[in-house]
Amino acid sequence: MFEQEASLVPPWLEPMLRTAFFTVCRTHGDAARSECNMYCLDCNDHAFCFYCRSSKHKDHQVIQIRRSSYHDVVRVGEIQNIMDISGVQTYVINSARVVFLNERPQPRSGKGVAHICEICGRSLLDPFRFCSLGCKLAGIKRDGNASFTLEIKNEAFMERKEGISRQVSSRKQEELREDSQHDIYPPTTHKPPSSARRRKGVPHRAPFGS
Repeated sequence: MFEQEASLVPPWLEPMLRTAFFTVCRTHGDAARSECNMYCLDCNDHAFCFYCRSSKHKDHQVIQIRRSSYHDVVRVGEIQNIMDISGVQTYVINSARVVFLNERPQPRSGKGVAHICEICGRSLLDPFRFCSLGCKLAGIKRDGNASFTLEIKNEAFMERKEGISRQVSSRKQEELREDSQHDIYPPTTHKPPSSARRRKGVPHRAPFGS
């Protein structure tokens, strides 16, 4: 992976997408919860079962992979805090919102489909760019105009927030300047002209000559 791609993709993502889940654990094969449906982001190695997590990954960051129609999914609430999944179609399965890990083969989308995956062409329910985390990864590798890194998303959000704050501050300063001008130069009030004639003074007779 190139340096630019590495800054946009967490190092554990590609190994996790290549991992085969829901195999039987070799160590705890006889136990009730022996299917390997967990992945450790710290070890970044292989899938393991519930009992392996308790014994080997107790203090590690672990996510649980689930299944829908024989395809691997992960709950949005579990992964959105560790990576940016924006642009990926989400689905509600068993009352939980999830995203698919990898592309799911399907016939080419027919005419009249409003939204399709930019990578595999799969029809989408909503205006998203990708059908899965794997397709978003392929999109990043192709043109780099997406990211899984939360910091980049947060920086962009902060820049927008600061821009809005500057606009609001500028408007407030302008309003204050207008208010101060009104105080310095109060509006002149013109009295309407009086229609009544002014009363002349009392007339005085000229004195008689002697």
